[in-house]
Amino acid sequence: MKPALTMNQAMAEAARCLLCHDAPCAAGCPASTAPDVFIRKLRFRNLKGAAKVIKERNVMGGVCAVVCPTCSLCAAGCTAAGLDEPIDIGALQRFIVEHAWEMGFSPLSAGKPNGLKVAIVGSGPAGLSCAAELARAGYQAMVFERLSAPGGMLRHAIPDHRLSPAFLERELEDIRALGVRFRLETAIRTQQDLDSLREQGFGAVFLATGAWRCATLDLPGRPREGVTDALTFLMGAKERPKELRHELAGKDVLVVGGGDTAMDAAVTASLAGARDVFILYRRSFAQMPGSPEEKTLAMDAGVHFMILTQPVGFETRGDRVTGLRVVRTRLGEPDSGGRRRPLPISGTEHSLPADLVVEAIGLSPDTSIREIRSLRTDEAGRIQVTAGQRAAADLPVFAGGDAVRGASVVAKAVCDGKAAAAAIRKELGR
Repeated sequence: MKPALTMNQAMAEAARCLLCHDAPCAAGCPASTAPDVFIRKLRFRNLKGAAKVIKERNVMGGVCAVVCPTCSLCAAGCTAAGLDEPIDIGALQRFIVEHAWEMGFSPLSAGKPNGLKVAIVGSGPAGLSCAAELARAGYQAMVFERLSAPGGMLRHAIPDHRLSPAFLERELEDIRALGVRFRLETAIRTQQDLDSLREQGFGAVFLATGAWRCATLDLPGRPREGVTDALTFLMGAKERPKELRHELAGKDVLVVGGGDTAMDAAVTASLAGARDVFILYRRSFAQMPGSPEEKTLAMDAGVHFMILTQPVGFETRGDRVTGLRVVRTRLGEPDSGGRRRPLPISGTEHSLPADLVVEAIGLSPDTSIREIRSLRTDEAGRIQVTAGQRAAADLPVFAGGDAVRGASVVAKAVCDGKAAAAAIRKELGR
């Protein structure tokens, strides 16, 4: 992770804030972390008050400060940009949270126990946020996680150069201190699993199972070796970094995709010692969904961008990939999403050599969630919910985060967790 601000740097940055009466930064935060309020408190050196604002509104305030694309969220409408650069809200938020940790100040406390239990399925930001809110209201919140450690993609997929495990663990300590408990290596996937939770006395269930299914390239000649999806690659990089360095030393890597996951995979490959890393994207650089910060990080890591380039087939030798056949594209009329459609240019097909191809072309919820028959899902596997995050008409089952939205930013998952906690409290009457 990049170094945090010092006290002097933080105060200087906060001093640039114009203290807007109707602050656009507040409207730009999906988690309602109130940057206008905590920056004002920082300006007047009320650091405990600033930390209290952040953590009471967003229990994942530290993580959000580090991984959320603040330039397109809270800082997007910053009025100070009319005079200079937008205020670096993420850096200020991180500084305040870390300073509170250093002081030993914890603004959160558990509520008086009310005797009610709620099961949270999934320990990503949506699940953690919901669990923390319920614990603060006196509920016994139990988080069920299918993997061996909590944190969801924050722990298992986001690279250490973006979010260090120690930083995440410190944020988790704040949640554990509220009395939230974790049951690890326990999957809840079927209607029987859900019914079992009810039999164990859980009054409500919140499903925050995330988006762990990777789309793959539907191209001819797909080999058995040398092609992987981005999540498998990123999780493997965190689990066995030394082996990855050995495997990629002097190798060429092609990453297909233009989102933050593609940037993470490309930077990880470059930092692991790959000779050359290329990002292939079929539209323009401006249309890449990856955040500006992530694209800059990739360029700083020496990653090559090949825009307006679309894969059309695999090159192989036996069962191993040797490269991709690609074609140049031009942008046509906008598609249903408003982005100009990439059109192949005749006569431009050529080959790009590669020792490894990483597919980073989209994430969606695991279709196994459809085995819970009381849920409604769309064709992409996303759980359908009402305005109150309710996922089942006849059962107190709620859902949120990437399992509902598809892959999105941490702050939106936190928002869903908070909304679900409020709906559960209303449902259970406490």
